[in-house]
Amino acid sequence: MSDQSDAGNAVNHPASAASAQGATAQGPTVQAATGQAATGQGASGQGASEQGLDSRVELSEYLRSRRARLKPEDVGLSGAGRRRRVPGLRREELAQLAGVSVAYYTRLEQGNGRGVSAEVLDAVARALRLTDTEHAHLVHLARPKRHARKPAARQQKVRVALRQLLDTLDGVPAYIVGRRSDILVWNRMAAAVFGDWGRLPPQERNWARLVFLESDSRELFVEWETKAADIVSHLRMDAGRHPEDPQLSALVGELSVKSEEFRQLWATHDVKEKGHGVKRLRNPLVGELALSFETFTLPDDPEQSLIVYHAEPGSASQESLRLLASWGADATRAGAGRRAEN
Repeated sequence: MSDQSDAGNAVNHPASAASAQGATAQGPTVQAATGQAATGQGASGQGASEQGLDSRVELSEYLRSRRARLKPEDVGLSGAGRRRRVPGLRREELAQLAGVSVAYYTRLEQGNGRGVSAEVLDAVARALRLTDTEHAHLVHLARPKRHARKPAARQQKVRVALRQLLDTLDGVPAYIVGRRSDILVWNRMAAAVFGDWGRLPPQERNWARLVFLESDSRELFVEWETKAADIVSHLRMDAGRHPEDPQLSALVGELSVKSEEFRQLWATHDVKEKGHGVKRLRNPLVGELALSFETFTLPDDPEQSLIVYHAEPGSASQESLRLLASWGADATRAGAGRRAEN
């Protein structure tokens, strides 16, 4: 294993002194963020405030947004044709559907989730017609885990065995993401397809930053709007699980200032799980790729996920991946060159 002190470079794993020199051009290479990003400090921690997100505000806005998307006719209530001053259901209508008093639901929607039971949250979730993912998010917001003091930023470490596993995935792009959409480690094919993350400063090795603050992401993702919505949904769920995280709060604040599109998506409060699907990508060497992806949450660290892409057997995209694999370092440099041009 070689260790590089320059935080802007990549680390190759595993590598002996003899093999390190040829690791980029020959065989699979796992690359990891070093310096701040390797410890989970850099990708979203720069300029972090001491305060996390306000749980009461998050709960209030989430319930309001879910109530606003429902119409009386959606839930079988009469009087749907009467003029209404607010979009969606009224508080009293939602309380009726959930079987709770208007006063109780009003307190909940004002962000006061103290003492709320699982049964009441289940009833509210059913009344709002929440998905399983939305229901879980509501529980996290209403009953956040409290700490006696704000926890120090926990280092995001990737096990050596997982780095070695990425080494074996030579023909397909694969990487591991952690908290706040930080990109922790990746293989050579991921660099060839998505761009050489090892050339980025540590704080930029983060999907949210790349998608909303880097113009070349719009060229990379054919369906950029879908990717952007997925990233915000991921951050929303992370915020529900970790409302006191100052790094996440700082990241959301920075993106809200710098990106109007992020602000609009963040305001929707939409959450959804998307563990598999198809991504359409543009590559400067081989053109458009249609790659299926699968997400594997790590059993010993549910905050980390391994994401692997592959092409349909016999497809043009499979041949394109084969070509990128054969070109090795040239393919990686082409991805880095595209970013430099932008």
